[in-house]
Amino acid sequence: MLAVVALWGFSFVAIKVGLREIPPFAFVALRFVLAAVPLVFFIKRPRMPWRFVVGYGLAVGVCQFGLLFFGMKLGMPAGLSSVVIQLQIFFTVGLAIAFLGDRLRKEDLLGAAVATLGVVLLGVYKVMAGVTSTLIGFLLVIAAALAWAVGNVVAKRAAKDDADMFALVVWSSLIPPLPLALLSYAFAGGAGVWSAVASAGMLTWASVLLLAWGATLFGFASWAALLHRYPTALVSPFALLIPVSGLVSGAIFLDEGLAPLQVAGVVLVLLGLAENLFGTQLRARLRRA
Repeated sequence: MLAVVALWGFSFVAIKVGLREIPPFAFVALRFVLAAVPLVFFIKRPRMPWRFVVGYGLAVGVCQFGLLFFGMKLGMPAGLSSVVIQLQIFFTVGLAIAFLGDRLRKEDLLGAAVATLGVVLLGVYKVMAGVTSTLIGFLLVIAAALAWAVGNVVAKRAAKDDADMFALVVWSSLIPPLPLALLSYAFAGGAGVWSAVASAGMLTWASVLLLAWGATLFGFASWAALLHRYPTALVSPFALLIPVSGLVSGAIFLDEGLAPLQVAGVVLVLLGLAENLFGTQLRARLRRA
């Protein structure tokens, strides 16, 4: 669990490094090409309607990572992005209540309220700094969190037909490359994209491979196996370490720092996530004590 969350947090550094040479949409497209090929020739297609495979690929591959990479290209720091993207937890809860019939818990409301206050503080800091590309990047990362939540709801609904989520990830990785290539052509031009990819250095390609094989395939397969083997209540709190790993990695490898107002916002987001994930268990233990 520690290896997975450390890898997922560090992957935001890999994104930032790769974006120095490759345009964002082309970078995401390469990630999913390498995540799908060659495994798609060895992993059986998940036994579910194609609409779930396509929907998951569009939500997570095109929208989530496309918007995340674009937001980071426009200036969102790696560490801060790893925090803001975790708003997907609250978006997932809301969408599951609306479309899957899940019940609303007190912890959901309290955690969402605390985390929202933290995001407001982060947004206030961006506005105080001026309406720049970084503010737009901040909003794009929030939109990426919503897209991730949509993907989670699609995956949860698809699991009723086939619980092989690893096969879903591999086969859905075939969906994003073409739409992302078209977006990259529209934003950066075909010649410019091809030149950037062809001239990318070893460090950039190492970042692509880390994201494709490490964060996507190894990370997802390991996390799914842990959720299958151990209780969800034991595994899910470790997700709180992803933004911690992201912030530490950004500080160490990219020399990123946070202003005091941003620190307050990050703390509130993490407190909101903690309340959502295991607030009930903590209060139950306190009552027993």
